[in-house]
Amino acid sequence: MFVFPEGKRYNSAAGSLKRLYGERLQKLVIDAGFTCPNRDGTVGTGGCSYCDNAAFHPGYSVPGKPLYQQIDEGIEFHRRRYPKVRRFLAYFQAYSNTYAPLDRLKELYGEALSHPSVVGLVIGTRPDCVDEEKLDYLASLRDGREPLRRTFSRIGREAQGDGEVFADEKECPIIVVEYGIESCYDETLRRIGRGHDFETARRAVEMTAARGIDVGAHLILGLPGETREMMLDQCAAINAMPLTSIKFHQLQIVKGTRMEKEYAAHPEEFLRLGLEEYLDLVIDILERLRPDLRIERVAGEVPPRFVSETPWGLIRNDGILRLLDQRLEERGTFQGRLYPLSP
Repeated sequence: MFVFPEGKRYNSAAGSLKRLYGERLQKLVIDAGFTCPNRDGTVGTGGCSYCDNAAFHPGYSVPGKPLYQQIDEGIEFHRRRYPKVRRFLAYFQAYSNTYAPLDRLKELYGEALSHPSVVGLVIGTRPDCVDEEKLDYLASLRDGREPLRRTFSRIGREAQGDGEVFADEKECPIIVVEYGIESCYDETLRRIGRGHDFETARRAVEMTAARGIDVGAHLILGLPGETREMMLDQCAAINAMPLTSIKFHQLQIVKGTRMEKEYAAHPEEFLRLGLEEYLDLVIDILERLRPDLRIERVAGEVPPRFVSETPWGLIRNDGILRLLDQRLEERGTFQGRLYPLSP
């Protein structure tokens, strides 16, 4: 079996980063007040059919609140649970966080990186909201060529008796770009109103990776019209892209969205899985994925007030991960067991 961090049967992103930098790096979700081309009329209005951003970020992350204040409050929030964490990644999550002129992006990213506890950025965006100029700028941040308002201390650890050195020699910020791909099927993307096709996503991932920037992807499992077999077949397209990490979320029907109305009208077109069935689906996907892909998430959390039903009860993400570990052990399997896939 491939040797994964923390003795797990899959390539945990948290464990990989801890192994690489010698300590836990905690994400701080911040809202910088961006919008989306699928809301302002550029490619559509009303957003994607499943979307309500308010359901997906913590209370300290509020648009209009100064970034420094969001970061300070986020650090205080997370240190209650992880008191030993010293370094943080500013996670620009809400809406499309490259959807602004480059000068505005420089101002916002620079402000976040000026915080002494922030050692990098995770930038969530759409694949149709990047271009060569923006990606060149992000690459210059990653390589230490862009002047910033602070000097970064060495990230990582020196050899600790095991013959390995975990340190970033360049003393520059971590940069990750996460793209909302959601599905590899154009028919699904049209149905949920994404406003771009899969080729746009593939091209954005390749442009980003070509500059040495870590690239993450987000996919939703259970979108309308997609079968279990379709979700498994996506693995070939995922493996073919130069991705560093990936997140999977189960589809959650959020109140007030167009998806809620569609589900009420045609529930038979949605694959709704119980928790055990969902975990088996995730494991079937993990078996087919490249072992080097870091797994950021296997399920999402939405506060109960945003949804009409909670079919899995009130289980939190850490509980789901414990069940995933247990089920992988029971099945005697691991990420990449079936990779490379047969033609």
